[in-house]
Amino acid sequence: MTQTYSKSRQQAEIAFSLIQSQFCAHGQGVQELETEEQARQVKTQRLRDARLARDAQDHASR
Repeated sequence: MTQTYSKSRQQAEIAFSLIQSQFCAHGQGVQELETEEQARQVKTQRLRDARLARDAQDHASR
């Protein structure tokens, strides 16, 4: 069952689908940035912990 829409409705549907696809692409980009930020935070914490352990060991050996 095929429906025929007016020309203005068709243009509106096309415009909406373009905006919707841009929104989805933006959401994916944001998710990638959040994933990178989480990885950066994990690495920073790991390095901080290693530095603190090294400093504590140096302090204890004095």
